[in-house]
Amino acid sequence: AANKINLIPQDFFAELCEQIIQHLNHKIAGVNTAELCQRIQTSGTEIDVGDLANIVNIISFLFSTAASNNLSTEELVATLGNAGKTLPKHALQVIRHVWNEQGVSVRGSEEARNMATVGQFVDMKWKLGVAMSSDTCRSLKYPYVAVTLKVAEPSGQIIDKSFEMTIPQFKNFFKQFKEMAAVLETV
Repeated sequence: AANKINLIPQDFFAELCEQIIQHLNHKIAGVNTAELCQRIQTSGTEIDVGDLANIVNIISFLFSTAASNNLSTEELVATLGNAGKTLPKHALQVIRHVWNEQGVSVRGSEEARNMATVGQFVDMKWKLGVAMSSDTCRSLKYPYVAVTLKVAEPSGQIIDKSFEMTIPQFKNFFKQFKEMAAVLETV
């Protein structure tokens, strides 16, 4: 991962670190790695979205571990100094700067110490479609609902989860949501 971090320009790496801190402080749902990767590629740096997602996971783990151990900037830098031969110098400088400026907010956040291991809902898109035919059936006329959920993983990476439902499945899904809404009204 260190050689991939070395590819990322310092300003983009700083933005990535700041977004991770914001995610740990629950100010944003997560880091949109696809969008950031496209911007990095547009700047002329070749990096794969999967590699960038791995970097997000590593830096998120680094900051959340530093927060849970209540590390000061000096302690974090000293710990990373042991790994200094693997992390690029510009990355160490950015991590030092971001942690020095914003680490206090993460260290003080009890929630950051107990980060959930489940994803967080960000957005949902849906569409109604009709399958007209297939290679085995000439006339289907089969309606379905396609749903795409945008979820921020605990690491901060935002991913899309897509699925399709038949109309009876959708009606059951809708019924369960109505039941959840009714229960929430009583809270």
